[in-house]
Amino acid sequence: MEILKDGSLFATDKKNKTDGLKLLADINDEVITTAFFDPQYRGVLDKLSYGNEGASRGKARSELTQMDEETIKKFIAEINRVVKPSGHLFLWVDKYHLCTGVLDWFTDTDFNLVDMITWDKERIGMGYRTRRKSEYLIVFQKSPIKAKACWTIHNIPDVWSEKVEKNHPHSKPIELQKQLILATSKEGDTILDPASGGYSVFTATKAIGNRTFVGGDIEYGED
Repeated sequence: MEILKDGSLFATDKKNKTDGLKLLADINDEVITTAFFDPQYRGVLDKLSYGNEGASRGKARSELTQMDEETIKKFIAEINRVVKPSGHLFLWVDKYHLCTGVLDWFTDTDFNLVDMITWDKERIGMGYRTRRKSEYLIVFQKSPIKAKACWTIHNIPDVWSEKVEKNHPHSKPIELQKQLILATSKEGDTILDPASGGYSVFTATKAIGNRTFVGGDIEYGED
């Protein structure tokens, strides 16, 4: 089955510069095996009022187009539509959203929380009390839940250390994402990232080969 609907202006294996919801609307039902989603929410910048948006470390993040919770829910509902049964969604969250919870975003979807990975970034970030050094990747699987048949690599630790070269305020670990793609997909499958940021998922998918990427970002990409 074709990934994109007839007449779509978007392309696979390309950095589509677009609103991710428009891209998702052009994807056919249940054609995605593995999806990554990194919502661009202000998170702790708003809730904890660090007041560092003018600093070089916080400015780049605060200047990104931010998603409110209703927008995030719309993304997740559309991801739910396009992901195959038993396919996976990897959701990036910060410490604030990890503690306050994100399950409300998944009401009326077929996704089930099945695991979580802590990414040790090997560098110190912000914090009034403890200084943040980690981000969190919550693992969801669309019903029906299957483990052995849909997750084929069993030596991925739930704490992953990887330092990244920042090319975007939300740069993510390419090697971790490569392992997760390999674990949850096979040759010929399609990998989705509708809010691609620095396109680390695209980079990981290309490095593996024999898989198709579909994704884009509202601020970064090719027109």
